[in-house]
Amino acid sequence: MSLNKIYIEDLKVNAIIGILDKERENEQEIIANIVIEYIREGSYFINYAHVASLIEEKLKQMKYGLLEDAIKDMMLHIKEDYPSAKSIKMKLSKPQIIDNCTVSVEISERF
Repeated sequence: MSLNKIYIEDLKVNAIIGILDKERENEQEIIANIVIEYIREGSYFINYAHVASLIEEKLKQMKYGLLEDAIKDMMLHIKEDYPSAKSIKMKLSKPQIIDNCTVSVEISERF
């Protein structure tokens, strides 16, 4: 039994997310970074391809208003799919919403 970490870095997804009128009308690039700590026993593992697909699917499908809501929802789905997850840290960034910076929200949860 060992504690492992999965890193998914710089996953780029074009999606509708935000509360501004222009964000509700046009897709924008979202960059997702996630770290999942989990206990590995036997042949159990976390499928990072599945997690990346889940993030992409949820961002495109749900059209969240706030980055915080998107992160919380995706964390719930990841924990449901992978109950051995001990912690999840997720950061979503909008690199194009403000001309001279990237804005981000990061949330960490321990289970």
